[in-house]
Amino acid sequence: MSGYTPDEKLRFDQLVKLRRQWLKDQELSPREPVLPAKPPGAIAKFWAGFLEPKSLWRLYTYKAYRGGVFTLTRLLIPAWLVHYYVKYHIAPYFLTSCHCCCFQGDVIQETGEVVPDLPEIHGHH
Repeated sequence: MSGYTPDEKLRFDQLVKLRRQWLKDQELSPREPVLPAKPPGAIAKFWAGFLEPKSLWRLYTYKAYRGGVFTLTRLLIPAWLVHYYVKYHIAPYFLTSCHCCCFQGDVIQETGEVVPDLPEIHGHH
C-alpha cells in the first residue's frame, strides 16, 4: 500500500492549514500590543513639563550649566594652576634674598647675631 488514504490526506491537509493559520495569527500588527494608557506619576509629570522645548526652566537651567562650565574650565582651573605655579615655583626666589644655608658660627645679617653651636647631648635616644 502506498500513499495516504483519502481520510488521512484530508486530515493532514486540515492540520497543515491550521498550523499556517496559527503561525499567521502569531504575527503582531503595527498597532499591537494595545495596552491601556497609564496616567503618569508625579515624577514623570515633572520631567515631562520640565523637558518641554523652550520652557523657562529648561532655558535657565541650561544657561546656569553653561555659565558654570565656563567659570570652572576657563577661570577657576587656570587660575588655580597659575597660583600653584607662582606659589611653589616662582615666589620662593622673590621672597628670599639669599639661598644660602645657615651654619654654626655664621652671622645673621639683619640682627648681627652669630648662629650658636648646637648643644652636645651625650646619651641614648
